[in-house]
Order: sequence, then structure tokens, then C-alpha cells
Amino acid sequence: MKNLNIDKAQVAQRFEKAGQSYTQHAVVQKQICQHLLELMQNDLPKTKLDRVFEIGCGSGNLSHLLMQNFQFNQLILNDLYPEVQQHFSESKPLEWLIGDIEQLQFPQDLEVIVSSSALQWIFDLDAIFNQCSDALIDEGYLCFSTFGQQNLKEIKALTGQGLDYLDLATIEEKLIAQGFDIVHLSENIETLAFEHPKQVLQHLKATGVTATASKHRWSKQSLQQFYLDYQQFSNLDSLGQASYRLSYHPIYCIARRKP
Repeated sequence: MKNLNIDKAQVAQRFEKAGQSYTQHAVVQKQICQHLLELMQNDLPKTKLDRVFEIGCGSGNLSHLLMQNFQFNQLILNDLYPEVQQHFSESKPLEWLIGDIEQLQFPQDLEVIVSSSALQWIFDLDAIFNQCSDALIDEGYLCFSTFGQQNLKEIKALTGQGLDYLDLATIEEKLIAQGFDIVHLSENIETLAFEHPKQVLQHLKATGVTATASKHRWSKQSLQQFYLDYQQFSNLDSLGQASYRLSYHPIYCIARRKP
């Protein structure tokens, strides 16, 4: 299980605070949504869907792409807190299921369940995959991105703070155990570069990712030490300018429920 007690209320609070800045700063998460959408366009047999459920919609990066590229009879969105609704216009016929997905009853007879950059917060992924399997129609699809073990590795190395991420093989195992066929499973590393370690922390704060660091309090001294230690993750360009890297490790999956 996780090496960290995730306080879901705090996660909600941090993401809510970052709600306005998230859309602007979550460049990697946006790219991940775009890639997940392309996989869905390749692997799903049709673009007119009946009932679709999104877990952890956040500010709607994936939701808006889905609405632009697929048609739905019904789109049901989930997130931890109701404030996310401000990121969606009234003109779209959406239904909401607000709350911790691990405590909620899933909508039933779903054709597709989607989720991007949210499942890494789940305590019991087996239970969620089981709920997904139960809620999907035969040959319904579960399409998601999550993060792998190299995610934000620089931060974990320096602060000891972070989630315990699953590897590809474990995710595949869990899905097969719940009656899914794997249509697509892949991973890659995305690296962002910053001019100073301070900007790395600002980026994490702006995307709400600091929700993991519940016990981490920065002092002036520990901050300076962090900046110093972060030098090991820097590169010099041809002009001798340092840039500081931050790694993201997205995993992409399209799974189909066995009939």
C-alpha cells in the first residue's frame, strides 16, 4: 500500500486552491489528456457513446477534449469537491457525482469509464477496478492514465515525500484479475525544465501536486538546502545556463471488459 497516509480532505483542499492555476500550469497533464484522447480515438470502435463516466475530472482537461471529439447520450463527472463545476459551462448536459470515488456507488450500465492523472490517489485500486468492471456493460471500455514509479522522482529523492506508484506489470495484473482484456498499455517519461529549483516548487504548488506533502514544512534553511541539493538534477546548456529537470512518468491504458 501507499507509504503515505493520504488525507483526501487535504488533497481536495490543495487541488481546489490550485484550481485556477492548474489549467495554466498543468502542461504535462494536458499533454497526457491529449494522448489518452488519441488512444481512445484509435481503440474505441465508435465516437457516439451512450453513458460515459469520468473519475477525477478536475478542471476538465480531459472532459473538454472528450466533449469536442465524442458524442454522448450521458456524461457523468466525478471529483472530490463541487467547486470543479465552475470549469464547465451550463450549456453542456452534464451529470455530477461529487465525493471520494472510493466511498461512492458507481453509475451502472456504462459504455466507457475514463480517468486521467487521478487513480494514483486511490488507496484500493483493486476495489476500484472491480467497481469499474461491475459498472461497465459487456465489452465496455476503461480508459485511463496514471503515473508510474519514476514520477516526480527528483522531489522524492530530496524530500522523501511522494506516493508509492505501481508499475506497468502490477496494473496489468490487477486489470486482468477483474476481468479486463488489455487493448493498450504503455508508459513514457516526460521531463520539464526550469530555470531555478524555486520554480519547480511553484509549478508543483500551482498544479496541486503538493497535496502529498502533508507533513512537509519549509524553513528558510531547508529551502536553501533543497535548492542546493537540486543541483544534482541540473544540466547546463550550450551557453552555460543551468536548467533543472522534473520528471513525470505517465502510464496509459485502454482495457475492455470481457463479455
